[in-house]
Amino acid sequence: MNDEIFPIVDEAGNVIGKALRKECHSGSKILHPVVHLHIFNDNKMLYLQRRSMNKDIQPGKWDSAVGGHVDLGESIDEAMRREASEELGLKEFEYSKLFSYIYESNIEREMVNTFATFNFCGDINIDHVEIDEGRFWSIEEIMENLNKGVFTPNFEHEFAKLQQIITSL
Repeated sequence: MNDEIFPIVDEAGNVIGKALRKECHSGSKILHPVVHLHIFNDNKMLYLQRRSMNKDIQPGKWDSAVGGHVDLGESIDEAMRREASEELGLKEFEYSKLFSYIYESNIEREMVNTFATFNFCGDINIDHVEIDEGRFWSIEEIMENLNKGVFTPNFEHEFAKLQQIITSL
């Protein structure tokens, strides 16, 4: 896993180089792209995954339905489809890009490309290597659990950005 090669991007998302995963997660703050997918069902509930305890970052925390790195030479859209397929077994579904932003933690700096699918009613088959469990949460249930260590800090940051979209559903 540490041998994975990620593209390095500038703050506009343009690829300007490449780096190993271990370099990007070493505290170097090398900006690299990731994708997130939020899945809303027809009851306006949001599907979340509980990250595997084997993850190197935020193990055991609840997070967006899909989250993953963009591989070198892969487009953002290709990465989003690949990650959705690998993590949840999703093949054919409609989605929209919502926004992009830069997220920085104490060990990494990411260009996050955020997507969503709405009124989802398909099958979800989680990859138990990547994910311990997954389920739909009501917005109220998420709100009640914010700032309690239940979710990844990145999810909480992104959920705040999602709230305008959620109110318009």
